[in-house]
Amino acid sequence: MKMSDSVSVVIPTLNAEPEIEDLLALLEAQTFAPREIIVIDSSSDDHTVEIAKARSLVRVIEIQRKDFDHGGTRNLGFNESVGDFVLFMTQDAVPVDEFLLEKLLRPFEDGDVAIVSARQLPKEDARPFERLVREFNYPDESNKRSEKDIGRLGIKAFFSSDVCCMYRRSAVDEIGGIPSPCSTNEDMLAAARLLVSGYDVCYSSEAQVVHSHNLTLRQQYDRNRAIGAFMKRHNDELRGVSDLGEGMKLVKFVLKRLAKEGRLIEICAFLLDCAARVVGNRAGRASA
Repeated sequence: MKMSDSVSVVIPTLNAEPEIEDLLALLEAQTFAPREIIVIDSSSDDHTVEIAKARSLVRVIEIQRKDFDHGGTRNLGFNESVGDFVLFMTQDAVPVDEFLLEKLLRPFEDGDVAIVSARQLPKEDARPFERLVREFNYPDESNKRSEKDIGRLGIKAFFSSDVCCMYRRSAVDEIGGIPSPCSTNEDMLAAARLLVSGYDVCYSSEAQVVHSHNLTLRQQYDRNRAIGAFMKRHNDELRGVSDLGEGMKLVKFVLKRLAKEGRLIEICAFLLDCAARVVGNRAGRASA
């Protein structure tokens, strides 16, 4: 990248005291240093705000918890930032090294690239089936997609995750900002709009963060209920593609690996997890 290029980092937070100080320190220690770090805090009950304000590169914006919106809050951060590139991260995503920003920036040397998202590696406490889900969704091979790939890749063409994802400011300005209001999957919707606008979307397997969750069945249901409603609501913009085929590939991949390892209990746990996903997705679509 040109020396004149700059990166702003935007991190929405809520009760992030256990993790935010380490994350901010890792970001400040990057080989390509961010120009600024904007923390948007949703009225935390702990010391998140005080910790963030103590860092020299950090500016804190405080909002009411009821006003948080996945798309809207990130769009607020985007509009408040000044960098040529904007990196969105979640408070629990940990860079694996000091080269994260540098590696995310490399694909932008192609002027057609508008988004670059990072690989997510599982945490040490991730249960076996969650590790395999991460392996399926975040492979060790980078890729680049354009509008012409939608027919071939289906839902995967829109793959992007604001857990750790960098955007080209000028491209986002062309689509009117980060989609908002948007209660979930604003990253997927942004990718869809950018693809249609003629830009490319990238996944960098070299840029890596540690991030995973061991969700309860209720949490998985709620998450997929929101996704189902999102998919139904934005069906036209997503070209009517179905997530069923990709979901079945994931199930087969995980079950095959678990069976090979003889993990019967994990197979049962994963099937229950899949059931929560399917029931939640259908409920969301029905309610949209």
